[in-house]
Amino acid sequence: MIWQVKGRAIDLEAKTLVMGILNITPDSFSDAGQFFDEEEAITRGKQMLADGADILDIGGESSRPGSAPVSEAEELRRVIPVIDRLQGETGAVISVDTTKARVAGEAMEAGASIINDISAMRFDPKMAGTMARTEAGIVLMHMKGTPADMQKDPVYGDLLAEVAGFLSERGQFARQAGVPEGAIVYDPGIGFGKTVRHNLELVNRLGELKTRLGRPMLSGPSRKSFIGAVLNLPVEERLEGTGAAVALSIVRGASIIRVHDVREMARVAKMADTILRAV
Repeated sequence: MIWQVKGRAIDLEAKTLVMGILNITPDSFSDAGQFFDEEEAITRGKQMLADGADILDIGGESSRPGSAPVSEAEELRRVIPVIDRLQGETGAVISVDTTKARVAGEAMEAGASIINDISAMRFDPKMAGTMARTEAGIVLMHMKGTPADMQKDPVYGDLLAEVAGFLSERGQFARQAGVPEGAIVYDPGIGFGKTVRHNLELVNRLGELKTRLGRPMLSGPSRKSFIGAVLNLPVEERLEGTGAAVALSIVRGASIIRVHDVREMARVAKMADTILRAV
């Protein structure tokens, strides 16, 4: 499949793309405050590129369970200088992780080419128009509720049907706003309003979701709590569990993996790709 990203056609059949997570926040669940300083964020971004990241996903607002939103002005202050410098100094493909249309628009002007919206355009009525106007590649994610309340006893009748139905409706909404079909990638939202069992099922049935939706899928299991629950490990010790979830996501049809540990997961992705293409 081809992903239309700001005038570029990215072939998602050639290899699994590795999206490196760069959180410029003081309260992210996995690397809280580690790259909050601009210079540290720039250094980290360059290191992820050297380690094999195909895309840098830069966010200035934590979406961990129970997190509170930050102001538009603060989010802009955090991400725009980093996007501007990293794109200018490296030419990297940059995604902005935001639910705010103004942040997305200014990020695109600063050099981003992808908008990764965990709300799938629900939190800001101007987001769909911004996606269409900027010709961004877009990632639309399923989330039950908001980060503040999403993990408060999430219940589904038919998990796969509900996730697929939500994403299909959001895709149609985007297309009606002028976003081309080829710009859309879907994310089932592992860890966003899901129990451990829900997350395990979504990874295992990712291929069914891809078939139902007819577009590429992004998988983001990196260091998530369901891995900690299965292995009884803290967040800093979930590398192997993440690797297993990443490998199975690729086997099940993920075109993009969103990860913290770029060097290790780029190796996992290359090995999984090579095995899949050996027959």
